[in-house]
Amino acid sequence: MIDIQFHNTFSNRLEVLTPVHPGEVRIYTCGPTVYDFAHIGNFRTFVFQDVLRRFLHSRGLRVLQVMNLTDVDDRIIQKAAESGTSIREYTEKYIAAFLQDMSALNLQTPEEIVRATDHIDDMVDLIERLQKKGLTYQSEGSIYYRIAKFPDYGKLSKIDVGGMKAGARVDNDRYEKDDARDFALWKAPKPGEHFWETRIGPGRPGWHIECSAMAMKYLGETLDIHTGGVDLAFPHHENEIAQSEAATGRTFAKMWLHAEHLIIDGEKMSKSLGNFFTLRDLFLKGSKPSTIRYLLLSVPYRRQLNFTGDSLKQAEASVERLRNFVTRLKAERFAAGSNPKIEQLADKAEADFDAGLADDLNTAFSLAAIFDLVREVNTAMDRGGFLQQDAPRIVAAMEKFDAILAVLTDNDAERLASVGFQPSQPRMPDEQIEALIEQRAAAKKRRDFKAADEIRRRLTESGIILEDSKDGSVRWKYK
Repeated sequence: MIDIQFHNTFSNRLEVLTPVHPGEVRIYTCGPTVYDFAHIGNFRTFVFQDVLRRFLHSRGLRVLQVMNLTDVDDRIIQKAAESGTSIREYTEKYIAAFLQDMSALNLQTPEEIVRATDHIDDMVDLIERLQKKGLTYQSEGSIYYRIAKFPDYGKLSKIDVGGMKAGARVDNDRYEKDDARDFALWKAPKPGEHFWETRIGPGRPGWHIECSAMAMKYLGETLDIHTGGVDLAFPHHENEIAQSEAATGRTFAKMWLHAEHLIIDGEKMSKSLGNFFTLRDLFLKGSKPSTIRYLLLSVPYRRQLNFTGDSLKQAEASVERLRNFVTRLKAERFAAGSNPKIEQLADKAEADFDAGLADDLNTAFSLAAIFDLVREVNTAMDRGGFLQQDAPRIVAAMEKFDAILAVLTDNDAERLASVGFQPSQPRMPDEQIEALIEQRAAAKKRRDFKAADEIRRRLTESGIILEDSKDGSVRWKYK
């Protein structure tokens, strides 16, 4: 197999993956800030991270992935106060919703999902390490990181801090790009705000210290890969590097992988433009989880993804084409024997699929390899060049691909039900469908076409489409 290479934001070039611990890749993932439902731009990043871990598994590597949940920041404090609930109570419902949404999109669960508020002591410990090194100062009860004490500040985002006003600082958790300022590690409580009593005084952590403390607690002082959306490179990831490397004297992350923005019909997603969508908004509009997942992974993560109605339709058609292909492999009757050319097609598709992912997760290249295989095998079937013993080999290849794609199983109804979206009518059990298909075949055999048509009509009304093959077999699928 060829080496795995990823584009490292830090070096701005492709680099071969060489884990700190041979055979195991340790990944830190910036998860959601749970002040509301996650939007589809967030899930573009989370799907990319899921493809990453699935691909590493396919290469036989162990994965230790940590995803944080930011459950305390300025917005959460404000919204919890407005709703008259505690921070914990306010965020609990959005954490539960996020985990449900992850499951609906068939995202694997990271080995550790950690809440910031469960790690206050770890953050205090890290802040004390920075204090002892003279990298902090206090102002009005808050503790700030003095970025002038870290000469390499800006090395990830390539921000030029030369013109920064000495002593300028920012107290809110998020600030504008290119606005390099000293940032809050620990924030003094405002009247009525929730706070923690600690060795460094009352207050609550700044956003950036949370990730550094949790990443190093679970993954060690040097991570293999740190991932997130491109909008996090500055200030969040830049600040993580400054505080982590200043504390340890070691490289914080060997590789930084950033997913590009998702835009809607060519425009930035914005509530003011009316083009802001959560995953559940799309479910209400009739989109299937498999369709959304496929679309989000179909464009390589470092390219901007333009999310449109047409692209959703194309993604749905692509998933259906793949599912129909597998159904045909399993249901159609083929002549005995095997065709060596089919084995060669499968080998090439698998090699190309792997090569695409090894080249900085080039999912577009990998998907092209799959559809080349589908086209050539369908042609062989139509021309009689596909034989009985070829089917298991191609099914195995499709299952190998789907270990990463995770869209072939037709369980969208169940996934929608898991987030509270019930179908207008319950699905007919598979056993009942198969029994009706057999009854229809028997009716046709005795030339009772009226009964056969009635069975087809009944199935159609239940959302089931029948496809009669030339060899006499019948394939079925849900609409």
